[in-house]
Amino acid sequence: MTQDLIVTREGPVGRLRLNRPKAIHALTRDMCDGVLAALEDWRGDLSVEAVIIDHAEGRGFCAGGDIRLLAESGAGDGEAARGFFHSEYRMNHRLFTYAKPIVAFMDGITMGGGVGISAPARFRVATENTRFAMPETGIGLFPDVGGGWYLSRLPGRMGEFLALTGHRLDGAEAYALGLATHYLSSSTLDQAKAAIIAAPQDIAATLDRLSTPAPDAKIMAHAADIDRLFAADTLEEIIATLEADGGEWAAQQLAVLRTKSPQSCKVSLRLLREGRLTTDFADEMRREYGIASRVVQRPDFVEGVRALIVDKDNAPRWNSATPEGVTDTMIDHIFAPMPEGQAWTPDDR
Repeated sequence: MTQDLIVTREGPVGRLRLNRPKAIHALTRDMCDGVLAALEDWRGDLSVEAVIIDHAEGRGFCAGGDIRLLAESGAGDGEAARGFFHSEYRMNHRLFTYAKPIVAFMDGITMGGGVGISAPARFRVATENTRFAMPETGIGLFPDVGGGWYLSRLPGRMGEFLALTGHRLDGAEAYALGLATHYLSSSTLDQAKAAIIAAPQDIAATLDRLSTPAPDAKIMAHAADIDRLFAADTLEEIIATLEADGGEWAAQQLAVLRTKSPQSCKVSLRLLREGRLTTDFADEMRREYGIASRVVQRPDFVEGVRALIVDKDNAPRWNSATPEGVTDTMIDHIFAPMPEGQAWTPDDR
């Protein structure tokens, strides 16, 4: 067991606490395997009635995955990256299908892998500190860990907007969109956790009682614009629509979109389109694993990590730099099923 994950029992509740504060609790493969092992231990234990997922000290819930490891592996044979994705997606799937109620406290930064570990929970608590995003197109990746499932089920074209731009939602916005089930003041979280441990059969009533009215969700003022401006099925058409709009908000989104990897944006659009038609979360994970296994070894991911995380010059040189340079054939190759024996499989213990 890794020290980056604190696994404890508090009465009838199993607790999983992410514990990499210097990395804003970004997930490692050992952490994912640790979550899986704990969930398996508790699955048949009748004395465990619920599970809480939160973080130890530090300012965020979970900033994502171990991006540096993925980039280093992707620049080579990709084996370590594929191993990480396989474990992480098994964890995502087990959380999604777990029979016992899970409560995720998304207090602070909740991005990428942090979405993957919280979105499957039956109860998802946002606070005034929550910053929820899937920013992967900015580093040449795509909204994985189930992003094709969760984002495609948001109203209108909100999922496309969030996937392409990586826009950060605050807690009130996450709650308004259903990405959080409850909105609590961070000052009441310890009280909420203690009450859940005391009465895990009353989680919904406890969170309802401690909830506070959420502020207005600013993103909803732009919902109609998002549905109109992001309505097209292709990246080229979305960009053309934003260019033709003439409004300040559309110009801001166009400027953001032009910083993203065109390859990643096209992958994201197709991912959401196929995700809407997917009825089994295991199929979503299988598709995303195949995509991730290929994208992590393509030039845009290594370059995006260099520009935004390593050198921090924020000037990635995408390959290709334009949407037109990313062909349908390239996207078809990225989405092709994995060869026999190499596909993702769920943890069916």
